[in-house]
Amino acid sequence: MGMSPGASVSSHPLDRPITTLTWSDPFKWLARGWHDFGQAPLIGLFFGACFVAMGWGLLAMFKYAATYTLALSAGFLLMGPFLCLGLYQASRAMERGLKPSLGACMMAWRQKGGAMATFGFMLLIIEMIWGRAAMIVFAVSFDGVPQFDGTVHQLLTPEYLPFVSTYLTVGALFAGLIFSLSVISIPMILEEKVDAISAALSSLRLVLTQTGVMLLWGALITAIIALGMLPGFLGLLIAGPLVGHASWHAYRAAFGASAPAQEV
Repeated sequence: MGMSPGASVSSHPLDRPITTLTWSDPFKWLARGWHDFGQAPLIGLFFGACFVAMGWGLLAMFKYAATYTLALSAGFLLMGPFLCLGLYQASRAMERGLKPSLGACMMAWRQKGGAMATFGFMLLIIEMIWGRAAMIVFAVSFDGVPQFDGTVHQLLTPEYLPFVSTYLTVGALFAGLIFSLSVISIPMILEEKVDAISAALSSLRLVLTQTGVMLLWGALITAIIALGMLPGFLGLLIAGPLVGHASWHAYRAAFGASAPAQEV
């Protein structure tokens, strides 16, 4: 059961109780995220367009340098939480009955610049390790540099399936780590007086104690983003803001009842 509004708040985020989540909660977060998107569609579409631009950038990179695309694809996942920062800010404002502005959402990082920078550095280290792992998988899978025809569909041919399956397995391990450390970290940093390490450990603690529900949430995010990549990443115009807004509500559901209130 969640804490009542009048319950005492622990002095440290790692000591705070976590609300017991149910299997229906992730769908509620999506419903609330969709509501927030409808309340501020222009803000959502702006950040959705940023996701689309990232996707197009990856496609362009694949056409000219497929090897580097495999390493840089990790950045798509790592940049996601930071692109969603503006969406968290919008949901945060609407939660308080305020009208969000695009300018405030774009500058939300300035409220907690030090903690955000530290968290970004943590994710950068993970990306560097992931990138190196991707290059190793590429090197051991091919004798020399293979010739791609510039299309993603070529990777689905039998010749490349062993490489793709290995790469996806390695990528899934890193993606799971990033998800566990960041699923509610940035909303927590934005809302509370907490450092990046404590936020990341709180996120990991949530995943380890509410594993089933959080795995469902991760699967829903993966499915929505995967569908959003069709056609030509244009679906991310909607999928990106939906997941961003919903992720704010995931944080509020897990920790919000015991979070110290701060001004927007």
